[in-house]
Amino acid sequence: MAYQKKTTNLIRCPFEYALQIFGGKWKSRIICLLHNMGPLRFNQICAEMGGISDGVLSAALQDLLGAGVVSRAVYGEVPPRVEYALTARGESLIPLLRGICLWSQTEHRFDEDDLLLPCRQCRHLHFTDQPR
Repeated sequence: MAYQKKTTNLIRCPFEYALQIFGGKWKSRIICLLHNMGPLRFNQICAEMGGISDGVLSAALQDLLGAGVVSRAVYGEVPPRVEYALTARGESLIPLLRGICLWSQTEHRFDEDDLLLPCRQCRHLHFTDQPR
């Protein structure tokens, strides 16, 4: 029997579908950043994220754009200005991401050498229920 590669079109689990949209190291952080700071340019996102390469950020933004979570606005200025912002669909992920952060804070077992500290983006999600 020949090997058949699984395609993403075969995802049938709702949880796997959600992880495909916001899972991974960077996507949820980008969502939180755009929620907290509003529309941002590519270089602003890169600077705020810290440690992400241009290529990885570009790929993550393309995935989020394709999922309808982020929008891209191009302004006819010289030099060209492009801004990324959360869509209504992206904003609908904030309560879910907030819940994951709160669960992690509650369930994470740590000692002094293993502290679970919120990042700059999700710190805002932990302590407020109000969008920016």
